Amino acid sequence: MAEVQSFDNLLACRNLLKASVDNSTALALALDKTGPRIAELDQKLTFLEMAIRPGGSKNCTFAAVRDHISLALGPSAAVLKILDSIRELEKSLLSDSLPHSDIFSYISTIKQFEDAIKFLTANCNLAIQWLEGVIQFLEGNSVADDRYISKVKRSVAILEELQATGEQAGRNGELLSGAFAKLEISFKQILTESNAPLGFTNSSSPWTAEQAYNAALPLPGPILRKLQAIVEKLNTGNRTNSCISVFIEVRSLNAKNSLRALDLDYLENAVEEYDDVQDMEGCIHEWSKHMEFIVKCVLESEHMLCKEVFGSLASGAWTGCFAKIAVESGILLFLRFGMSIAESKKSPTKLLHLLNIFSVLETLRMDFNKLFGGESCNEIKTMTRDLVTKVVNGASEIFWELPLQVELERRSSPPSDGGVPRLVSFVTDYCNRLLDDNYRPILTQVLRIHQGWKYEKYEEGLVTNQIYSIVREIAVNLDAWSKAYERKALSYIFMMNNHCHFTSLKGTKLGNLMGDSWLNAHGNYKEYYSALYLRETWGKILASLTLDNPDSSPKMRLMAFNEAFDDLYKKQLNWVVIDESLTNKMHKLVVQALVPAYTSYLQKYRVVVEHRSDVFYTVQSLETMLNTLFKAKQVKYTSSTIGSHLTGEQRNAVIDQLRLTLTAM
Repeated sequence: MAEVQSFDNLLACRNLLKASVDNSTALALALDKTGPRIAELDQKLTFLEMAIRPGGSKNCTFAAVRDHISLALGPSAAVLKILDSIRELEKSLLSDSLPHSDIFSYISTIKQFEDAIKFLTANCNLAIQWLEGVIQFLEGNSVADDRYISKVKRSVAILEELQATGEQAGRNGELLSGAFAKLEISFKQILTESNAPLGFTNSSSPWTAEQAYNAALPLPGPILRKLQAIVEKLNTGNRTNSCISVFIEVRSLNAKNSLRALDLDYLENAVEEYDDVQDMEGCIHEWSKHMEFIVKCVLESEHMLCKEVFGSLASGAWTGCFAKIAVESGILLFLRFGMSIAESKKSPTKLLHLLNIFSVLETLRMDFNKLFGGESCNEIKTMTRDLVTKVVNGASEIFWELPLQVELERRSSPPSDGGVPRLVSFVTDYCNRLLDDNYRPILTQVLRIHQGWKYEKYEEGLVTNQIYSIVREIAVNLDAWSKAYERKALSYIFMMNNHCHFTSLKGTKLGNLMGDSWLNAHGNYKEYYSALYLRETWGKILASLTLDNPDSSPKMRLMAFNEAFDDLYKKQLNWVVIDESLTNKMHKLVVQALVPAYTSYLQKYRVVVEHRSDVFYTVQSLETMLNTLFKAKQVKYTSSTIGSHLTGEQRNAVIDQLRLTLTAM
């Protein structure tokens, strides 16, 4: 009766083990009750040994059975000990508290549980093999009746179910799933609590290597080791996808927060929305600093962190993780801004904008290759490659068209005041910028790349020759414009102003390129045209005083001089001389030519003058009027920035005109 009851208990235990596959609590209960079952199995095996021991003629057979049973008892005893360990480990894994405070201990507990399950299944397998040997021996030698053989088979079935349950728990059991879920929650909590946006330093100087390295340092070592340990443990259970998704979400937000303090509204504006050239230059300057910050600091940090945390995964998942963070951070928005400049309408200033963009991309070229070299970053690589292509092609195209662009402006009218045309001031300033140390190396590199793409050899002096061509076209334009004036005197003022403008280029990049002989020639032409102006204007009216005319009286000659002076003065009120020193010189020459002669004439014919003083200029009034000439719109020439002596409206008018010219070509 007792044996029947024991057998029924074994059947009940088997049923519990089957249910444990679907329920972790049932699994724990089944494992808890397995110990007594193994003890019963041990006891039954002993009884079996005793039951078959009698029979002197079969002593050898019984000895063999005893050996098989003894060998089966060792693994069975190990199963009992392992079950005790598993019960203790379950308590730690089923705890309600999150493990992030002591993540390494929790991971160690999971590993111990997994090892215990593996050891359990291994010993179950060993015990089963020996018991199956006992069954085979008993059935082959007829040393026991069917009742005992049936009991041994039942014991084997129980061990097989226990083995299957352990294997199931080791693969994807609910207990391990729950433990892995806790690790995922801890991963997100540790990562979130450690987030700290990078601060942007608004400095005009480029980022140094040390600054970039310090800004790109990943999370502190203890935090990194926790994250790495969690990833490595989850990887053994093929559970890293959730961590990668969480990492992308958290770190993308951190990257966005690093950029949130920056004023990036300009990235969304269309190029046409900028009213002033300097506004656009300011935006590109900001873009260059922000671009360096996001690449050298923000994305460099994320790149290092992705590799540190997920680099141990054989799948190379860290590169895809970084690529998604880079896209989420907004790097494509920065590239699209550069693309909008590259695709805007052609203008001379666009060339400078493109060179600025190329300079930034060239500075960051090694960083781009390092960060975005993998296949996961194909979208970023493609857009960057397209941007570089448009920048190089666009800059080269505008540069080659500059001389023709200047030539096409020949049909326009010269300034009505005889001053320097806006185009001349703009182009000379523009050439100075192309030749300075900031732009010339970049322009040379762009042209070299463009020539290489066309399989053409780049020739040294190409930039210099093109500048020569531009200056030649300006000179031809000046000759054509000077002939458009109806008054010779005004054309002389115009030429004098422009030669003075070129003379003032001494010490600039353009002046150094053209050479001293070129500068001196313009200085001589300036003097030449100033002499022509004096002879054409004040020299003619002075003749009315100095030349004796028997047909006119002194009074009539004096009245004729005053009328001629008054008429000439009124005509020249709106004429300008661009240089202050030249203005002073012209005043001095005119005064020296007129005032002494006028004074002498007044003294010679004092009686006439005193009699009609109301219709004649005094010497003082004459001199005062002469000193007011050429000052109505006087503008001092400077060459510090492109079009610096022009107002914003004037500068934009020049650029718009040149843009129309380029667009029509």
